Parts: sequence; C-alpha cells; structure tokens
Amino acid sequence: MTPVAVARQAADAPVDPRTLRTVLGNFCTGVTVITAHDGDRPLGFACQSVTSLSLDPPYVSFCPAKTSASWQAMRAAQTVCINVLAADQKDVCGRFAVSGGDKFEGLHWFHGGNGAPVVSGALARIEAELAFEHEAGDHTIAICRVTALEAGRDVGPLLFFRGGFGSFADV
Repeated sequence: MTPVAVARQAADAPVDPRTLRTVLGNFCTGVTVITAHDGDRPLGFACQSVTSLSLDPPYVSFCPAKTSASWQAMRAAQTVCINVLAADQKDVCGRFAVSGGDKFEGLHWFHGGNGAPVVSGALARIEAELAFEHEAGDHTIAICRVTALEAGRDVGPLLFFRGGFGSFADV
C-alpha cells in the first residue's frame, strides 16, 4: 500500500494545513446539523466534530469554527439540538454547510423540548444546554449538558470520509 500523504517533521516545525486535512480525512465521521432558535428565527450549521464527552454528568461536545456567523448568533440561545443525519439526508447537510441564506426554507422541522429546531427525519437528536466554551486555535470547543435525546429512525448514518459522503454497506 502506498501512503497518500506522509508528514515527518521536527516537533517545533509547523504542520502543513493541507497535509493535516488530508491525513485527518481518513478518520470517518458522522454528520450532524447543530441548531438553535434565537426567539425570532431558527439557526444552524453542519458539523462533523461532535463527540460524547461524559456520561456523568451527560456532556457532549462539538467544535464550531470561530468564523461561523451561525454559531455567533446561536450561542446566545444557550440551548441547541444536535441532529444526527441519516444516510439519505446529504441534501440537508448541503444546505447547512454553506454560509448565509435561510437554511430552513422548505425544510421540515419542529421545536424540540428546549426550543431548538429538530430536523425531521434525522437519525437521532440530542438536546443540550451550553455549559462551557474553550478557545482552540481557529475553532471553539463547545461543551453542552444533555437534557433530552432520542433515536428517530432505524437506518444508517450519513458519513464523511476523505472529502466525500457515504454510508455503511449492508453486511
């Protein structure tokens, strides 16, 4: 097997961002849409950096870019919904992966128990309250306490791998 990218550097040498992206692209992730409601309108963005952080207390985390205008507007709501997308929701991801516009136009959604939008047809949802934020380079680490959750459908997840979308092959 021929390596796609190799990076060996001294500990104090900078890491090439493109090489970093290429290598980390080999880590398959699920795809989510993080949503909130500011009292006037629904807001959201696509996010692949979601993880379970703690069972007791129940924390999850995600990492929005510091340049995300959506996260800047959403943070004041203090409540979010992490919508785990199903394999057939690539179009939903596409609408939330871009900046600007009304990402909810024509999308079926409803208010969750905490007021944050729940994307209809999502594989699962996690409602949570923002507990902490930490600076982390060009991103922020948002740590949220889970307040409600539900698995919505018994289908496969939307996955992101090497710059593309896919799903599990049935075994």
